[in-house]
Amino acid sequence: MVEVILRAVRVDVGSSTPLLLLEEVSGDRVLPIFIGAPEAAAIAYALQGVKSPRPMSHDLLGNMITALGARLFAAEITELRDNTFYANLRLLREREEINVSARPSDAVALALRVGAPILVNDDLMAAEGKIMDLGLLGEDDAEDAQGDVNEAELVAELRQFLDNVRPEDFDK
Repeated sequence: MVEVILRAVRVDVGSSTPLLLLEEVSGDRVLPIFIGAPEAAAIAYALQGVKSPRPMSHDLLGNMITALGARLFAAEITELRDNTFYANLRLLREREEINVSARPSDAVALALRVGAPILVNDDLMAAEGKIMDLGLLGEDDAEDAQGDVNEAELVAELRQFLDNVRPEDFDK
């Protein structure tokens, strides 16, 4: 497994679809994963440390894992099958490991909330990882990877996407 960090959440210009950029910690490959708008918003909130008055879905899931005496050991992006990425949540409870299938966007959102590492299968990174010049993302994005999110820019970008998205965009 290759450890990655969430480098950025962006909206792909061509498809108007949110995109995760997962950059390997000890290398220069990036795994791009298209996700839905609600998932992008959940990840953006996690990056920003936004606390809602009541638990959001990923907060609830994290709270349930803790209440059941377990912890998220890692979020793993495991494979790409039929143009769909798959992930697992690796939980530890006492001395037992529990694997739960998840969407990569949910796995990343949860990992960000609880501080668990995000991992990508070696073969998947070799096949789908791209060498990208992330310097083109700008200085604000370099700060994002270190946890200092430009909140106004990220919220504005997501708001612009949500204002312009149409139902037929999800039929693609």
